[in-house]
Amino acid sequence: DIDDVGHKYYLELELEDVLDKDRTVNCTAEVLYHLGSKSTAPDVQVTVQGELRSTEEADKEFYTRIRSLEKELVAENIPDSHGNVPPELEPIHLLAWAASGYVIWQNSTENTKFHLAQVKHVKQVKRSDEDLQFDYVLLLHEMVSQEVIPWELTLLWHPQRGARVSR
Repeated sequence: DIDDVGHKYYLELELEDVLDKDRTVNCTAEVLYHLGSKSTAPDVQVTVQGELRSTEEADKEFYTRIRSLEKELVAENIPDSHGNVPPELEPIHLLAWAASGYVIWQNSTENTKFHLAQVKHVKQVKRSDEDLQFDYVLLLHEMVSQEVIPWELTLLWHPQRGARVSR
């Protein structure tokens, strides 16, 4: 407890590489939840000890594939009702996971526990610049209340600039 400021947590955890399940790195984090402020995202400081596998090659391949589509990508229910993600949609699911992480961070309190349940809908939007744009409807499961919350967001992505979330 930090008087008149909030509650600070010190965490030690292990991160698993989503692309290489056998690879993990240790991580420490400090998370500060501000007192009485539901509209302020927690302050997070993270230190990662080690490196996860580079995704540069896979990112370029995905980027080229999506840019070369004649028709915009549209997909629903990722994963499906059996928990399956088609291999060609795995990058779309991983981008949704990253975007949901941002939404969760921005909207977390000490009394919430969000989890990405499903990509309900995703639609690629063609752009005149180099970014890829995906408009998502994500279903976030709030584990404490058991509520499933639909969340609309736009994600811009480029392999050199990473992901940016709006809305």
